[in-house]
Amino acid sequence: MTFAQNLQAIVSFFLQLFVIFPYNALTTPRHGPLRPPKRIGAKPTHTNKTNRSSSTMVSDGLHKLCTGKESVSALLAENPTLAPGDAWQQLYGSYVPSSKSAARSDGDSEEHSISAEELQRAAECGNWGPSQPSELFLKIYHDALGPVDQDITAAMVSPSLMGSCGVVPLTIISVVPDIMRHMSNMIVRAEKEVYLATNYWQNSVASSYITNAMKELSARAGRRGERIVMKIIYDRGSPKQLFEPHYIVSEKEYLGDAVNIPKPEEIPNIDLQVMNYHKPMLGTYHCKYMVVDRKYAVLQSNNIQDNDNMEMMIQLEGPIVDSLYDMALISWHKALEPPLPSYNSPAVQGGIGSFGEASHHEMFYQAGIQANAISEAEANTSSQLEAADRRRIHSTNLIPGENDGVLEGERLANVSNDASYNLSPARNVIEHAVNAPHLSPLDDVNIKGAPSGLNNEQERFGKDAITNSYLRSGSSSLPSSIISQPPQGRPLPEHLSTDPHYDIDIAGEVARVQQSVSPNDNLTRLEATAAHLNHTKNKDFPPSIKEIPAGDEFTPYIPHAVYEPFPIAMVNRPPYGTPNNNDVFTPQNEAWLAGLRYAKKNVYIQSPTLNAEPILKEILNACERGVDVFAFICIGYNDAGELLPMQGGTNEMISHALHQSLSPEGLKHLHYHFYVGADQTRPILAKAKKRSCHVKLMIIDEEIGIQGNGNQDSQSWYHSQEINVMLQSKEVCGNWIDGLRRCQRTGIYGKVDEDGVWRDAEGKEVEGAIGTDPGKFSWFKGIAGAVRRVRGAGDF
Repeated sequence: MTFAQNLQAIVSFFLQLFVIFPYNALTTPRHGPLRPPKRIGAKPTHTNKTNRSSSTMVSDGLHKLCTGKESVSALLAENPTLAPGDAWQQLYGSYVPSSKSAARSDGDSEEHSISAEELQRAAECGNWGPSQPSELFLKIYHDALGPVDQDITAAMVSPSLMGSCGVVPLTIISVVPDIMRHMSNMIVRAEKEVYLATNYWQNSVASSYITNAMKELSARAGRRGERIVMKIIYDRGSPKQLFEPHYIVSEKEYLGDAVNIPKPEEIPNIDLQVMNYHKPMLGTYHCKYMVVDRKYAVLQSNNIQDNDNMEMMIQLEGPIVDSLYDMALISWHKALEPPLPSYNSPAVQGGIGSFGEASHHEMFYQAGIQANAISEAEANTSSQLEAADRRRIHSTNLIPGENDGVLEGERLANVSNDASYNLSPARNVIEHAVNAPHLSPLDDVNIKGAPSGLNNEQERFGKDAITNSYLRSGSSSLPSSIISQPPQGRPLPEHLSTDPHYDIDIAGEVARVQQSVSPNDNLTRLEATAAHLNHTKNKDFPPSIKEIPAGDEFTPYIPHAVYEPFPIAMVNRPPYGTPNNNDVFTPQNEAWLAGLRYAKKNVYIQSPTLNAEPILKEILNACERGVDVFAFICIGYNDAGELLPMQGGTNEMISHALHQSLSPEGLKHLHYHFYVGADQTRPILAKAKKRSCHVKLMIIDEEIGIQGNGNQDSQSWYHSQEINVMLQSKEVCGNWIDGLRRCQRTGIYGKVDEDGVWRDAEGKEVEGAIGTDPGKFSWFKGIAGAVRRVRGAGDF
């Protein structure tokens, strides 16, 4: 290597260390208990009090911006060649923070109240659609507006688009390949454009789903005589970012083995731009989302790389897609060359695609009987949509023959001569109905290994009755015919990176994926599920449970029945590169704190890590107030990073400290569990790479959900750019709770003892666990772990 190459490698190494393991000065003690509240509802400790004002009314200036129509995306609709960064400066560069702020006071949740006038003011700062926000939603949104009032850039979206509405037709809670399968289907179905964002892109089986789909999309576009515009943005630490945080990646760089995006000649009908973005030193671009045709968006927890993680993705449709599109433009910052074709086609004008498809409705009806109960208003909406679907289907030219039911525009059997990739045939959404015309109810006698339930109630429901009562309160989104019935006739082939099988809509995807975890002639349900969880990383890793009980079947894809659009707000945080803790006051952080502060019944938190000092204090306050807090955390996740000086501590240390800090009464309301895989009976250390969890979710009072990219750790709280949505829907939150129960056995086997330590029935702790006191020189382990992470052997 030349001197310049050696120098670049050295700089890159240290930059990536900062990217992955920032040095944060937390006030959380390294060992021993957290300082318990002096009394129930005592004032929590805050890192950045100087940013808070005493007034809580939304200022006139912010109110005007939120209720207006100006936005970065609207300005680019007028001039698509304008750089989004310049558009932002033009719109908001002269904004002066008001002396009045929506920031919450430093008082506790019982002392602090929000007046009806303040809530009304917050309600006016959003376009909520037909379903109006609840009081709980508005309280949280009110607090999330506070940081925006003081720093308009904190929103990471134009203020007029921060509060919106929409629907979630699909949730995925599963391993990485299942999320990549859906993303690949969305890419293949794109008509104009794809904007894909991820924190880390690694040449892998996961990335091959995307690259295969890009080739397929290009071939389909060529057949139509069209071109597709595609933008990819990721964060791979580079010395170039010291001089230009947003830099356009050259073909030579993204064609290399580390990334391996298709060559231009492989995707001749796609105009591709790739950006590498990081704000030095610690401002990681931790975002993971995709926007397709400005009609569909997905927001997920996973990076594009192979690992053993359980992950979560939601699909968003309706006006909220305009908010994500606007945020994506702001994140890109530079002029888009070429511009995205949908610059003048807002999602708000495009309707809700998935709910307009008859196939989506049919998943929830069996023999004319609706599987899930809905309100009269929803039933009327459903009937109207189905009638429209029938009219659309009857007027559509279908190709007769063996592919009846496939739209002509979707079935593209031949490829144009200018492309080098052979098209895969579009799979028929009703393929499963054609091949399995008769589906009989689940029969324990006829199905190999069909579960009949466990006799031992302690084993079935665990040692924490409150947790398991909560997990079983959620309503199932999937009808029983999809969950429990075995495949009949010709089985659907699995959509693989080496053998793509694209579906034309969500219903086809659900049928295909659910069949892969269902029993068949060769595998029991447990064996099929274990094989699915092992995927690319852990071939033949054995399950440890006896069988999957009826009612606990793994449901990777969770479609949601039709409903009216509900309130959805973006609660993000901007990137912050300076190595200090001064940027804690952000919409994301305030939303999380407010969820705990205003909850009346319970708060569910699932995160790979939990050690950010502000949320720990609010968890203690909530428990002392009598609110049940369910914390599902992954043991040993990123221990190497958390052991670095002042990084916050490992999950084991924090669990122990939380339990020590609560009063006996408060302790009854903390339900701390370490993650247990869907086919396991005990937690497995994340370092083993067998069964880990990377889901990032908070559910408040079973009604408000906050989902997205942010972890409950120091990096996500103080430095990384994060994108999250907060939605109000009892139906969707109920479906999430049910899906979370099915995708893991954490509620049954993961509960820690009263000292915060997990032990099995014989008193043994998790194998390989560091423990609650890793010792004086644990930071040496952190440095060694940092080196492994930079070499690609760690987690983020």
